[in-house]
Amino acid sequence: MTLTPTRDDKFSFGLWTLGWNAQDQFGGATRPALDTVVAVEKLAELGAYGLTFHDDDLFPFESTDAERQHEIDRLKQVLADTGLVVPMVTTNLFSHPVFKDGGFTSNDRAVRRFALRKVLRNIDLAAELGAKTFVMWGGREGSEYDAAKDIRGALERYREAVNLLGDYVVDKGYDLRFAIEPKPNEPRGDILLPTVGHALAFIATLERPEMVGLNPETGHEQMAGLNFTHGIAQALYSGKLFHIDLNGQRGVKFDQDLVFGHGDVQNAFSLVDLLEHGGPDGGQTYTGPRHFDYKPSRTEDLTGVWDSVAANMQMYLLLKERAAAFRADPEVQEALSAAKVDEVNTPTLDAGEGYDALLADRSSYEDFDASAYFGGKGFGFVRLQQLAMEHLLGAR
Repeated sequence: MTLTPTRDDKFSFGLWTLGWNAQDQFGGATRPALDTVVAVEKLAELGAYGLTFHDDDLFPFESTDAERQHEIDRLKQVLADTGLVVPMVTTNLFSHPVFKDGGFTSNDRAVRRFALRKVLRNIDLAAELGAKTFVMWGGREGSEYDAAKDIRGALERYREAVNLLGDYVVDKGYDLRFAIEPKPNEPRGDILLPTVGHALAFIATLERPEMVGLNPETGHEQMAGLNFTHGIAQALYSGKLFHIDLNGQRGVKFDQDLVFGHGDVQNAFSLVDLLEHGGPDGGQTYTGPRHFDYKPSRTEDLTGVWDSVAANMQMYLLLKERAAAFRADPEVQEALSAAKVDEVNTPTLDAGEGYDALLADRSSYEDFDASAYFGGKGFGFVRLQQLAMEHLLGAR
């Protein structure tokens, strides 16, 4: 298998990722701004297929209409020249001071109305550029102090906003879906819709739940101490994995945004296996963009930025190759069978069986030998995991 990415791999990058100037809370920038045209040309050269952006990544917050259009025209031209596409667009409702208490859920009603107008304008641009997904990360939708935010009211304002945006997309006839991006904290002390599960529950309350899915991010779920592969499996199971953000995270700490696979590599391996194969016996896979939402380390110069872009794609392809070898290994297949991994897909009840038939079945309780599981009937999960690690490490 080649480690050279192609457009068929559907690797995409956010303009805010490789364009990050490496300024953080404790120090100033270590890199100059990156021009959009240069970014697209270099991504095309390295084998990426797509570019994503917030409105403020493409043109500054207070740009005039003429300045805004100038940058849009430059982007359109370089996209035409390189063949890159824009699969996803999002809106920045977190950087400017006006959004210090959020956009959709700010306590200030005037700010909420301004946020909606800003998003509506960027939805038009997303549709114009052919994007299929509009991501919503509510980075400032939250609080630091419990008394400062009526959470029930904030969730209702969130719902009101998403419903309005759905009305707009339908009425305009845009081929566009929304994807909510959960995160537990940072920059707010606590952020609304902090995990995949919270977001799924919220989506079920919307007027058009079929239009709204998820954009889970590796580091965001792991910041909450959760297993990202589990979260993605539930999103796939729910038919709600509309987009995905890949990066690296090492434990429950700040949002590190490392190169994909440079954090919890075992979880990255199981994730790629899930995305590519859909599960041990096949099943629903993910066919959308493999989007990298990371930040090149502050230590790197521009050469290091492009090295990190290449590293994301190479890590995914390496893990994809390792996952394929794992699935093709006869010893793995035997271990999967011994561990009864596929048996969980067999219904617990027989066809047409209800509780009366179950209660009448003595073999399921009265004659069932539960004591046999003490000191026996192990599942062999350790052996199976060791085989996975040996494939991950290239020992097989």
